Amino acid sequence: MAKIKGAIVVDTERCKGCNLCVVACPLHVIALTKEVNVKGYNYAHQILEDTCNGCASCAQVCPDGCISVYKVKVE
Repeated sequence: MAKIKGAIVVDTERCKGCNLCVVACPLHVIALTKEVNVKGYNYAHQILEDTCNGCASCAQVCPDGCISVYKVKVE
């Protein structure tokens, strides 16, 4: 049976660091950075590369639509 591997891409300039995606992620894959974007917000990023399963919980709760979720089938 094939496994699904996921990855997220965050539009860092649109992210306002609301932390909703961090709370929504069941696998604790997302965290806010120490760096800030041009608006002065700490933005979200993926901290665990091989753990994401592509559930898209983070993208669903993002109020600004900053997160894109990608899924790849791994044999």
